[in-house]
Amino acid sequence: MSARLPGTPRLLRALNDRAALELLLSRGPLTRAQLGELTGLSKVTASQLVERLEERGLVARVGEQAGGRGPNAQMYAVVPTTAFVVGVEAGPAHVVAGVADIMGNIVGRTDVAIGDGDDPVKVVHAAVVEAATAGGAPIERIRRIVLGTPGLVDPKSGEITFAWDLPRWHRGLLTALRDDLGRPVMFENDVNLAAIAEQHSGAAIGTQDFVLVWLDRGVGTAVVLGGRLHRGSAGAAGEIGYLPVAGTQVSRDASRRSKSGFRTLVDAVAVRAIAKTHGFKAAGAAEAIRAAIAAGTAGSPFLDELARRISLGVASVGLVLDPELVVLAGEIGQAGGADLAQRVQHEVAAIAVVSPRVVATEVAAEPVLHGAILTGLDAVREEVFGSTA
Repeated sequence: MSARLPGTPRLLRALNDRAALELLLSRGPLTRAQLGELTGLSKVTASQLVERLEERGLVARVGEQAGGRGPNAQMYAVVPTTAFVVGVEAGPAHVVAGVADIMGNIVGRTDVAIGDGDDPVKVVHAAVVEAATAGGAPIERIRRIVLGTPGLVDPKSGEITFAWDLPRWHRGLLTALRDDLGRPVMFENDVNLAAIAEQHSGAAIGTQDFVLVWLDRGVGTAVVLGGRLHRGSAGAAGEIGYLPVAGTQVSRDASRRSKSGFRTLVDAVAVRAIAKTHGFKAAGAAEAIRAAIAAGTAGSPFLDELARRISLGVASVGLVLDPELVVLAGEIGQAGGADLAQRVQHEVAAIAVVSPRVVATEVAAEPVLHGAILTGLDAVREEVFGSTA
């Protein structure tokens, strides 16, 4: 006779509750009967499940569904204000914060300017509080704050170890922010967060192995293998901007603040310079690229040269990882769209034995901020919904 497993009924209830909550998140309001049908539970068990979730304040009645004979069926939905998350995108000139409810609805947003000598704790505090106030989110219900930052984040400690554009952001800041805000705080590399947004709602939906190449003021990549971010032992996986490329300066600066390597070929400053030599003078890299695309064949020499430069980095990553997909993001990747992506794909196939599909980002705006919110939501839903046991 086999030994009885302790706690099995409780575990089953927890699993059923979690399945029901996920269905309510993905499909919207449902009746008890619909939840029972979708989960395979009996009517009685489904009713008990809904009652448990109501008692915990996780679901609420939101309307009725007309049926045949008898009274209308009650519709239930997840209570959006059960918990909130805050995503923060930190840059050299400003910090953007957005607050979302547990359903993923962004209910508040703010943009706080940064001065050269500003204390990052005070700046982030102001951004979080302003976004929470705008969204009607009580601070005590904010279950996670996720900050996207350029540079390296130590996967073990969660601390920033190096931020190119944010010299005042350093080790010790994570603890200081947690103490100041009194909420769970985590850092993540900004390009990694952009990849999470791309995987959730962009060009990489359903793709298990892909690389996102960020082309903007800075240059970097995010690596997703088996559907999960690959950060490396020191959080430096994907720092392709430092890739030594023949013909570029190779710096031995231990601080890593000198400009050298692959990024000198393809960052926003370099793109403006290339554009100027081809007769496209514009205020920014994105504007120059859009002007070249609009010019048709007259813009091809500039776009071809840019594609050749980008392909050096894409081919290097491709030969190591052999991804099925490469997404070009950042202001340069977005401005270039399908035109630039196709040129890069052609160049990579010409110079390497790998030929990944290369596409432009499909996340229209603020991918870092959205990736931060998605990261926070994953963690908070696990905490809140997993606690139903």
